[in-house]
Amino acid sequence: MTRMMLTGILALAAGLSSHGLMAQAPKGPAPKSQGEVKAVQALAGAQGNPDATIKAADELLTKYADTEFKEIALTMEASAYAQKGDSVKAQIYGEQVLAMNPKNSQITLMMGTLIAQGTHENDLDRDERIAKSSKYLNDTMENLKTTPKPNPQLTDQQWEEAKKYLTAQAHNGLGLNQMTLKKYDGAIAEFKMATELDPQPAYQVRLASADQLAGKNDDAIAICDKLLADPQLHPTIKAVATQVKAAASKK
Repeated sequence: MTRMMLTGILALAAGLSSHGLMAQAPKGPAPKSQGEVKAVQALAGAQGNPDATIKAADELLTKYADTEFKEIALTMEASAYAQKGDSVKAQIYGEQVLAMNPKNSQITLMMGTLIAQGTHENDLDRDERIAKSSKYLNDTMENLKTTPKPNPQLTDQQWEEAKKYLTAQAHNGLGLNQMTLKKYDGAIAEFKMATELDPQPAYQVRLASADQLAGKNDDAIAICDKLLADPQLHPTIKAVATQVKAAASKK
């Protein structure tokens, strides 16, 4: 499942379709005026454009401070900042979301992943950051197990695919944490679970790297060979796979 497909599913789950906003389910968020309808529709229409999403979310939250779409707007704004590479603002808005709903899986996943990606081996607070990241990621997986389908418009298959995709991302983040700690067997286990749920090349090349660093060179080479046989492989992943294979072939 692509990121864009998942974004569409989550937006649908949140009730952010461009139609029928005045006829939400009783327990779902509902706009209180036609002006708010337009503001929510603008937010829905901004999907895929981080700058437009941030602008639309800010306008909704400023003009309609009591909006029932506050959590949705903040979630989308946090995600937009993450897409722009602004980890600091992404986490600031993410914390606001979690203050409202600590079980927002989209945000706990984002927070855990951002911390994992931004933590390095020699950071003085490395262990504290990894523990925080791992908690966010484990909470994500645990909450997803019992999270019901958030909107009847979602098919069961769409929701199951979305949960698999999100769970794979969480395992990938945990794998990154294990790599930072140089616990390669742990990283292998996490990346394997990620690839089983979502066999995307990024997870596979990380698994190959962990295998190589753990001395499992044959496994690393096998994964790299499979990846490199794909003529459509992304150049960055191709470069990493080539490097990993070269390192594994020396031993």
